[in-house]
Amino acid sequence: MEKRAFGRTGMQVSVLGFGGSEIGHQGALQADVDRLLNSALDAGLNVIDTAECYKNSEELIGKAVGHRRREYFLFTKVGHENGWDAGEDYSAASIARSIERSLKRLKTDVLDLVQLHSCSAATLKKGEAIEALGKARAAGRTRFIGYSGDSTDALFAIESGAFDALQTSVSIADQESIDLLLPAATKRGMGVIAKRPIANAAWRYSETPENDYYTEYWKRLRELRFDFAVPGSAKPEAASIALRFTLAMPGVHTAIVGTKNPDRWKQNAELLKAGPLPKGQIDAIRAKWNEVAKRDWVGQV
Repeated sequence: MEKRAFGRTGMQVSVLGFGGSEIGHQGALQADVDRLLNSALDAGLNVIDTAECYKNSEELIGKAVGHRRREYFLFTKVGHENGWDAGEDYSAASIARSIERSLKRLKTDVLDLVQLHSCSAATLKKGEAIEALGKARAAGRTRFIGYSGDSTDALFAIESGAFDALQTSVSIADQESIDLLLPAATKRGMGVIAKRPIANAAWRYSETPENDYYTEYWKRLRELRFDFAVPGSAKPEAASIALRFTLAMPGVHTAIVGTKNPDRWKQNAELLKAGPLPKGQIDAIRAKWNEVAKRDWVGQV
């Protein structure tokens, strides 16, 4: 699998990574995660991204591939020590506790990247959270520090100069970052992780999805009316076009896709075998966005 230099970090990351949200929130079985991640590593995956608030995601990952730790780069996030629904806590004490707990759960002595998880610019301005990550880096608990978030909060994080990496939404249905964030991150030499790179495959639904996680993209796709991804009538190649679009955006180094299906990661890897998305198709997707997108179509956290 193709590898890209992850900004100034020196890491060479696989263009397709694994996102650990679904295995935690959707109750994946350990046996399925074992099969999923080990087969993905065998096929060339070397990026695993998770968070302390994705329920038992970190534990599942640690048990599945902790014994293969040297084969992949391990990213996690802090800011919701007691779970996403319990609210945020970016205090230095909470961040330190979260990192130590993540190290144990993930069965490792050091993380490759710890990210602040969707905190506001106001929180960043206080400085405590950034300082806490800096201390963790200085202590050897993480090699690099990053920010995971979107829109103007992410722009502030980039311009602060404090972070080595950015994780943000980039997809056919979430293009604000392409102009607002990616050029600024590239200028700073940051590694860039694209989350939700296939727009949650929201085109699968012919009617409004019951899960709010998919609804915003589904609504946008109805208005964008891409010929390959109209909700309820998507072509078989929709996921391939969507993923290759995201990876074609200047500044993106790796795109993380989450799943609890043991075979899905390898199937997603197959989507890239079609090669780079033609420039004409990229330009058409961008033109449609610029024509249709509303001012409130900002990056989705």
